Amino acid sequence: MSGQLRPCSPAEIGSLFLFEKLSPEQLGQLCSAGRVEQFEPGPVYTEGEPATCFYVMIEGTVVLSRRVGGDDVEVTRTSQRGVYAGSMQAYLGDRVPQVYNNSMRVTEPTRFFVLPNEAFSDFMQEWFPMAVHLLEGLFFGSKSTQRAIGQRERLLALGSLSAGLTHELNNPAAAAVRATATLRERVGKMRHKLAIIAQGNYAPEVMANLIDIQDRTAERVAKAPTLSPLEASDREDAVTDWLDDHDIQNGWRLAPTFVQAGLDVDWLDQVAAAVDEELLPNAIGWLNYTVETELLMDEINDSTNRISHLVDAAKQYSQLDRAPFQNADVHELLDSTLLMLSGKIGQQIKVVKDYDRTLPKIPAYPAELNQVWTNLIDNAVSAINGAGGEGTLTVRTALDNERLLVEFRDTGPGVPKEIRGRIFDPFFTTKPVGEGTGLGLDISWRIVVNKHHGTLQVESEPGDTRFQVLLPLTAEANDTIEELA
Repeated sequence: MSGQLRPCSPAEIGSLFLFEKLSPEQLGQLCSAGRVEQFEPGPVYTEGEPATCFYVMIEGTVVLSRRVGGDDVEVTRTSQRGVYAGSMQAYLGDRVPQVYNNSMRVTEPTRFFVLPNEAFSDFMQEWFPMAVHLLEGLFFGSKSTQRAIGQRERLLALGSLSAGLTHELNNPAAAAVRATATLRERVGKMRHKLAIIAQGNYAPEVMANLIDIQDRTAERVAKAPTLSPLEASDREDAVTDWLDDHDIQNGWRLAPTFVQAGLDVDWLDQVAAAVDEELLPNAIGWLNYTVETELLMDEINDSTNRISHLVDAAKQYSQLDRAPFQNADVHELLDSTLLMLSGKIGQQIKVVKDYDRTLPKIPAYPAELNQVWTNLIDNAVSAINGAGGEGTLTVRTALDNERLLVEFRDTGPGVPKEIRGRIFDPFFTTKPVGEGTGLGLDISWRIVVNKHHGTLQVESEPGDTRFQVLLPLTAEANDTIEELA
């Protein structure tokens, strides 16, 4: 937007704090190279447009805003003479994209001293060469540091996830190894018991009955009901009494296995009716080994399924075999992240999933959203641990004004009001030295806001802190795959 040209007075320009140390000759050069423009209420420039000018306000009122998701959020409103905005990095030339990083409008007739990019860059290089070198060093050094620490943040998160995944994989793997060793022993004993039965010169139909009972016992194990502790105890007592009444040795040791497998007194009566009395003890012993092998195979199956589930979760989390940008189910992403972090979350923190499963898939970068979930869950866990280690983490999804809400709520001590406005700043952290880089929330903010055109906000009071991610349900027509700065 262009304003009305006004005369440029070196004396007036020299009264602005930016230029008050310049000589009369330098002020004259400024007036020759720049111009004074008066703008009526309305926009002056818009965020994302090519940055062509540096603006210094002489009089009026200026409002600066940033785009967050689909909204313009006001960040500054001031009438102070001499405030400046626009292409403040023109001295870097084409080494960085020269675009406006905010939007500026005026609310009343406002005069600016306007300096084109080229003139601003030339004056900076000529009049303040040392300052330019320092500013260049600060700018690129900050970018380099932010990039390096961002990579470190990702590596720390990866190390934490790897340790948690290793722990989670170790439990079912160890269970499968133990069950396999025990299974080998039980199969050996079952073969021995079968050899004893075979030496008894029993009629073929007796052996056929025994094999039939074995098959039906295995089927019963597969359909064993889940009993309450009281129900299991009562049934064990009844089975023990039955075994004792039928002179089966060590019946109290067999009873828990039989009950776990879903066998009861009625079933044992059927076994007793199918075999001779003298064969019953060996038959019961053989069926015990059958039950144990079935239970051990179930344990091995459960363990290997658990390992497979963990591997699938790791693939879902990393998105290694997926397209970078795709329609994603946030609940799958949340579940894989929670599973990957389960070792770090621990047993003392209760995790509540309050999902709205009717929500549609959304266009997203799933691997990077998983990084956001990781950072927010990690912060919640740290907050709860800092308050004693016991608490609740609630992960909620819902529809919020045509956007998808993902909320992480913890019962930690909360974010103090005085620092709430700084928590998304790069390198700001409340964690002890060596435990945090201060980039987790900054990275999360840039992934949500810059890459997904969403919103990341926080509401907090002691015992109730909520980080809320709001994501659009559809992609904008001009969305393209971007790289994080």
